[in-house]
Amino acid sequence: MMSVRLGFSIPINVFGPGLCIAHRGTIIINKNVRIGDNCRIHACTNIGSNRNEASAPQIGNNVYIGPGAKIFGNILIADNIAIGANSVVNNSFYEKGISIAGIPAKKISTKGSDGIIVAATQIVKNNP
Repeated sequence: MMSVRLGFSIPINVFGPGLCIAHRGTIIINKNVRIGDNCRIHACTNIGSNRNEASAPQIGNNVYIGPGAKIFGNILIADNIAIGANSVVNNSFYEKGISIAGIPAKKISTKGSDGIIVAATQIVKNNP
């Protein structure tokens, strides 16, 4: 199984289309997590639930998840957010297009994931 060899534990139907896994390494995702289109995720990331497994993060489209990020709980992450390396995200962020980082994560800029994520549709369009 490729996921075991590469260190991934990603259930089916968690991510929308356009998932980009930047590096091989440990990535653990809870089966109840939902992540939108065009997510870029790095190694050593854990996205999980609280004690009751039904309460898991719901993450929007075009979200960048930096290496070592830990995202957990019954939270919502809006579209076009960039999550910094080693951040611990346990609160919702409803504002689109911002960057968050820290332990616990907080808003650090208004830049967001713009320029970090290239949608799969853009790649196909630019390479006929």
